[in-house]
Amino acid sequence: MNSMLPDTPSLNALRTQPRTLLFLAYPRMGLLDLTGAQTVFWSASKALALRGLPGYSMHTASVQGGLIATAEGLSVQTTSLSQLNDVSIDTLLVPGAPDIRQALIDNRALVGWLRQAAPKAKRVASVCSGTFLLAEAGLLNGLRATTHWAMCDTLKSGFPTVNVDLDAIFIQQGTLWTSAGVTTGIDMALALVEADCGRDIALEVARELVVFLKRPGGQAQFSQLLQSQTDDRGGFDDLHLWLSDNLGDSRLTVEAMARQAQMSTRNFARVYKHKVGRTPAKALELFRLEAARRLLEDSQRNIDQIAQLCGFGDEDRMRYAFQRHLSITPREYRSRFSR
Repeated sequence: MNSMLPDTPSLNALRTQPRTLLFLAYPRMGLLDLTGAQTVFWSASKALALRGLPGYSMHTASVQGGLIATAEGLSVQTTSLSQLNDVSIDTLLVPGAPDIRQALIDNRALVGWLRQAAPKAKRVASVCSGTFLLAEAGLLNGLRATTHWAMCDTLKSGFPTVNVDLDAIFIQQGTLWTSAGVTTGIDMALALVEADCGRDIALEVARELVVFLKRPGGQAQFSQLLQSQTDDRGGFDDLHLWLSDNLGDSRLTVEAMARQAQMSTRNFARVYKHKVGRTPAKALELFRLEAARRLLEDSQRNIDQIAQLCGFGDEDRMRYAFQRHLSITPREYRSRFSR
């Protein structure tokens, strides 16, 4: 996950105009997708006002304007997009919808507007399945992106030019940001506030909303074992259960996994990648990472013991895996998420 350089306090002090945020709305969008991020920016504006600094000017707009009913049944009052043609947009935010397939069909005009307007905005972000609207508008071609874990496979198949990351909480690719399921829009919005206004403002907002300032690029979206059991993974359920029981075995390799699956190593690697969407080696590392996360959260074992129990061998290898996948060290993870 890349990070934008936050404005320094002196640059913030030089701002005389609020940053303009435009939240897109459409029928049966997810309510929290919209309001979670809005609340973060609203809270940031309050914190900035106390310092005599301009905050955020927020607009919620739809193609036609007027009341827009969300998927949950509540309606949101919106401005027509045509009334904002001359507005310079600092951040354009796109919420998702529970039935995103139908939303893509019903909102062709919105996608067309997004295709034309997004390149003019300084920054574009999506919450949850809002990623699909960015992809449909052609904004994510060749880029990494994420969405709700249950929709990652659909995003992959529908938009093969998008590099879909199943694990990240949110991802920044230049001026484009995407976030995972629903409440991760809050995590992303906090990161956007930190990029705009600095850590102190973002921390104040996080405290007011009683949330973590930064869930590290992903406290993983879902359990690898649970996902392997609930999806059609080509008959590898028994193998995954065996893996979870043998992670600390130093002899656990892709060859050992193939033997357990009663397949040749070459055929196993090919079939597993096709069915699961990851190489056996990557899956093994993610199973070990998840096991280490659970022990860091729930046990008092020291870091090196956990590394041994989960098959990393030593603390350095486990630290490397945590940094690569979660952008955080095991010790930092424990300090944030230990029960």
